[in-house]
Amino acid sequence: MTTSVSSTDTLTRDALAVLQPGFTGTTAPDWLLRRVGEGLGAVGVFGRNVRTPEQLTALTRQLRAEREDLLVAIDEESGDVTRLEVVHGSSFPGNYALGSVDDVHLTRAVAQELGRRLAECGVDLNWAPSADVNANASNPVIGVRSFGADPRLVARHTAAYVEGLQASGVAACTKHFPGHGDTAVDSHHAIPRIDVDLDTFHARELVPFRAAIAAGSQSVMSAHILLPALDPDRPGTVSPAILTGLLREEMGYEGLIVTDGIEMEAISKTYGLEQGTVLAIAAGCDAICVGGGLCDEETVLRLRDALVGAVRSGELPEERLADAAARVRALTSWTRRARGVVPEPGAEVQEGTAPGTGVSSDIGLVAARRAVRVTGSGDRLTEAAYVATFNPVANIAVGGETPWGIAAGLAALLPGTEADTYTAESDDAAAAALAAAGERRIVAVVRDEHRHAWMSKALDALLAARPDTIVVEMGLPQSEPRGALYAATHGAARVCGEAAVEAITDVKS
Repeated sequence: MTTSVSSTDTLTRDALAVLQPGFTGTTAPDWLLRRVGEGLGAVGVFGRNVRTPEQLTALTRQLRAEREDLLVAIDEESGDVTRLEVVHGSSFPGNYALGSVDDVHLTRAVAQELGRRLAECGVDLNWAPSADVNANASNPVIGVRSFGADPRLVARHTAAYVEGLQASGVAACTKHFPGHGDTAVDSHHAIPRIDVDLDTFHARELVPFRAAIAAGSQSVMSAHILLPALDPDRPGTVSPAILTGLLREEMGYEGLIVTDGIEMEAISKTYGLEQGTVLAIAAGCDAICVGGGLCDEETVLRLRDALVGAVRSGELPEERLADAAARVRALTSWTRRARGVVPEPGAEVQEGTAPGTGVSSDIGLVAARRAVRVTGSGDRLTEAAYVATFNPVANIAVGGETPWGIAAGLAALLPGTEADTYTAESDDAAAAALAAAGERRIVAVVRDEHRHAWMSKALDALLAARPDTIVVEMGLPQSEPRGALYAATHGAARVCGEAAVEAITDVKS
């Protein structure tokens, strides 16, 4: 295949246009600015790039000074997965908390306020919401990132979230298509497999995605999962049957399709980074998200050259790459128009106000309070306590950088409160906590207790020795409630911790 100079230039720009790489640092490195000038379509922002809203705003201005029509994307689900507030924890509860309240007006308002804050920082594409139906409570990567286990509930809240976010001028990216909820493997490490028949799949996994499409979701993110009923050989991100046959043709979706992180081992270890990228575009993806630890110029150039080389060799039709790049540019045009109509901050209104009428800036805490469920007949705390936090290993999506729990908030309210954190490697965590607590009442904070035998064992021992212990579950409340008081927050966002402190002390901040 012979290619003219002008065609080569177009081909190279199209290859750059479909990439959405991350980078390191809180300012844009020179290589990134150079590639943006050459046509790089988007930049992904992660926790490593954010310290304050003001710093993020300066970063996005720096990027757009190089080229105004650049997509700036972020992985901001809120709740447990936050990049905007990675240092202190999110001001908004996550999906499971919102689903537990089941007020779509509240969900819409929370998403709108989040969108307003992102837009103020210069972000215009959010890789959220998660529309996964949490059919497997032992799922190691979804959990509280899902609105729940009922497809209809997940559908109505996914639609509300999309509407709220996009009312603020920020494009939604509904994920992880065709549905990551019934998996037992994290696709950061290997290919998850969902063995369900097509009737179950259509009645469960696809329901929220249909709702998101009807709500106008500007983009959809693919999942690296194998669904043999649809494609026995290729996971979703590289499956023409799933992306083109199902999502485009059967479901009629016309927006941007973005991959989940292409560097995740489900793709990179199976196909290799370059070949996985080519296969994804060929299958119907329009943009390649590449963040994680692969955030350097070499990676961008490898992927650009792989796409150009695939077109030249005939492996990837040039029209398919051009179509993908055109969809990226169409989304960029949408965000530029939408940024001109971002609602002005300031108006204080009641919770659950519909988009366009203004939303209270503390809507996240309002939502977190409504999500807390307290059972048990024990007394609430009135004096200093001892907080024992049982901390599981965070999955890669959540990350370990963001603080969680109630220890700091409780200590601020009840001076003299002390705390410590215990893990699966701790020697006799219950005995250590009992010794450290002394005469003080114990508050045991857990996260997905049902998934961690060591955590259940430690809690059993604590409650046997100190029945007046208060238990706070900040993950999925699948275990039976126990303790003198049991508070389920349905998520571990900062505001969920604040709401839990209020609930077990009967004091509002």
